[in-house]
Amino acid sequence: MNEEIKKNIKEAFEKEIRPGLMADGGDGEIVEITDEGVVKVKLFGSCACCPFATLTLALGIEQKLKEKFPEIKKVENIT
Repeated sequence: MNEEIKKNIKEAFEKEIRPGLMADGGDGEIVEITDEGVVKVKLFGSCACCPFATLTLALGIEQKLKEKFPEIKKVENIT
């Protein structure tokens, strides 16, 4: 995955996903985007300990990013 796509993924996360996380008292950041298309995300605040964090990651973050960037293979939560 080239650097331009990685930059665009980070921008989309900041503009489209973080505000939703923050509205629920949480937050998140992209820690790494591998060349193989794995986006590693760290969740903070209420998102870090929420029982629905896995759902948020799969149905929220991953789904939205994959719609815009088909190069993404998966999104992982790191602790």
